[in-house]
Amino acid sequence: MSKVKITDPMFAKAIADISANHTLFFTPKQLLYLLDNRIKAKSASIFGLLFIYLFFNIWAPGFIGGFASLLFGANSFLIVSIIFNICFVFYLYRKSISNKIYIKLRQEYAKCLQIIGGIILAVGIYAALNIYNSFSLFVIAVLLGMLSIYFGTRQLRQTKFPQEFLFSQNDFQCWLNRWRQINGSIIKILPSPNQENTPATVNPDVTAYSFDRLVVSDTASIAQLLIANNFHFENNCAILSITGYPQSIFDTTMQMLRRNPDLKVYAIHDCNPRGIGLVHNLRTNANWFLNSEIVIIDIGLTPRQIIATKRGMFIQSSPESAQAAKQLPEEVRQSLSAEELTWLESGNFVELESFTPQRIIKVLQKGIAGSQNLESDDSSLLLVGDTGNDMYIVQSFG
Repeated sequence: MSKVKITDPMFAKAIADISANHTLFFTPKQLLYLLDNRIKAKSASIFGLLFIYLFFNIWAPGFIGGFASLLFGANSFLIVSIIFNICFVFYLYRKSISNKIYIKLRQEYAKCLQIIGGIILAVGIYAALNIYNSFSLFVIAVLLGMLSIYFGTRQLRQTKFPQEFLFSQNDFQCWLNRWRQINGSIIKILPSPNQENTPATVNPDVTAYSFDRLVVSDTASIAQLLIANNFHFENNCAILSITGYPQSIFDTTMQMLRRNPDLKVYAIHDCNPRGIGLVHNLRTNANWFLNSEIVIIDIGLTPRQIIATKRGMFIQSSPESAQAAKQLPEEVRQSLSAEELTWLESGNFVELESFTPQRIIKVLQKGIAGSQNLESDDSSLLLVGDTGNDMYIVQSFG
């Protein structure tokens, strides 16, 4: 399995957890995110790293230094110790900035850099002044120790790291196919959204009614997820994607929605340029709500939510996303802060499918419940619209 190890019980538990004990439908990519997160979370503690450092800091000079003494004489033990410390500090630094390592583990490596930097300063300065009487050793100890502390401190201050998957989606698909061959189909996993071009026949009595709420996603996969989990029945709302999913009832549903002047629209989307432009698309597209005075509430994901959160989200980065961010319409750019624009134009993005179905459903339910009376002072909503279409943004994602 390339560079990772996933056991059958681990895979089975991931399926059970992502589906809330086989009660919720989920997308394959949601399972991919969960597996990647759990593999990365398996890590050594800071105490383990310090034990390895102290053990090899004694063993390496003693064992390797013994052979090196034939070349370097009595100074071989000191030379090997210096080389080992440089290599170990470099190793910890590379781990602390790796995009394929879990955020909490990166911070463990950063903390270890700080501690080892302190050890190098204390032991190195003492040895330089009291044992070897060497100014060169003093300079090396101070420089290496201070660099180690500096790098560790700098990495600890950064909590919004871009990440990469430990394995490719092709590898994951192979594992998924293999699991199905041995264990049968996975009941709650969703297939790719199927766009039906043929309009469905809807009872005229049903079309005479409308909905008070509409949930619009920027991807068909999230709309499919919500529909499969009966979110529309339990919350008395319509669910569509900006791409027109489900296409077989899209036109009929839009006709029903336009009958209600008090309709509230809830936008849920990825935090990427396409998703950030969802509300603007809804307000300016003739197929949606152009020249309408409906209220639009942006549930998220938005850059301000990600920047403000203390939880570790799976942030990714790509040149394509950076380029798309620079081409956002001016109306969208004006609704974003300078910090949000910088974040987006750096190529950062977060996908909704990095969250579990249960989390997405809870966030949507909370957003709908919190906006029942917009006239009240609801501190969880931020008005960013102008006259006509008022737009509200939920300040935190869950």
